Amino acid sequence: MARIPALEPPFTPDVEAQLATVMPPGMPPIGLFQTFAKNLPMTIAMSHWGRYELGRQLPLALREREIIILRTCARCRCEYKWGVHLMAFADHTGPARDEVTSLTRGSPDDPCGTAGRQAMLIRMVDAPHDSSDVDDDLWQSAWELFDERQLLDVALLCGWYHTICFAARTARTDLDPGAPRFADVTAA
Repeated sequence: MARIPALEPPFTPDVEAQLATVMPPGMPPIGLFQTFAKNLPMTIAMSHWGRYELGRQLPLALREREIIILRTCARCRCEYKWGVHLMAFADHTGPARDEVTSLTRGSPDDPCGTAGRQAMLIRMVDAPHDSSDVDDDLWQSAWELFDERQLLDVALLCGWYHTICFAARTARTDLDPGAPRFADVTAA
């Protein structure tokens, strides 16, 4: 049960306007955005960074971005945001079921198509999750595959989704209808 229930319609004009900026035209806002809307100044401030992280200026491929996000959400055990991203982006990024399972509960060494840059992204998510740092050896290996701009964005995208996951989990945001659950991909 949600600790901070989502704001329900009808929305005030300022909330309606803000929610319209974070969702594709014609789509209702997801539950987390309706929860965040209870603190409108925070929501407005967050939306600028969120647009960058999910926008075309991010110097990572869409598939790479989603690998970082799905792995971060899984490592944070945030079923809510993990499911939203699978529901919203899986058709565009094309992760196979074994890839999603690996991103959710596997390792960078799983033989499911996450090799090279993709496996390195998983390592770059796991390291700060486990130790709050990326050691010199891992950094050097990542440097061989990514440029400075990309490496900064890997770190910040992972950190941004830690923040989002912590907020969603702490607020106990209710799962959106139709969103996948961990059990959907982790069942043997």
